[in-house]
Amino acid sequence: MFSDTALASPAPVAAPAFRLPTDHGTISSESFRGKVVLVDFWASWCGPCQQSFPWLAATYQRYRDKGLEVLAINLDKKPESADEFLEKHSAPFKVAYDPDGDVARLFKVHGMPMSFLIGKDGKVIASRAGFDAKHTGEMEAKIEEALKP
Repeated sequence: MFSDTALASPAPVAAPAFRLPTDHGTISSESFRGKVVLVDFWASWCGPCQQSFPWLAATYQRYRDKGLEVLAINLDKKPESADEFLEKHSAPFKVAYDPDGDVARLFKVHGMPMSFLIGKDGKVIASRAGFDAKHTGEMEAKIEEALKP
């Protein structure tokens, strides 16, 4: 669940650089240069992650033509666990794997799921730990603002 704490909108800082494996090769932070990206850290054992995936998919579908990218970064140690989760939950967006949690540490992930909205300038605009459907409008407002020309 997005926690009951407010959406964090710190003074913008550069998002960490990273390179991670996907099912189709590797992906790096460089591939998102100049784009608005919602980076979401998740794991198969995380109950709120199961609730957040439908919202992530719907949000991606709603805003992708306006330029939103979504990258879901899995933290499971066993690839089979992630595969089982993805069989049950649609992921029309990019999925990468961080089994050792190196990128999660760079982002200072402290809850699950945890989302970071990164602007076209590569800076973190907002972040939120957890998931609660009643708070998704706040993140969507930030997304809409970031996507403005």
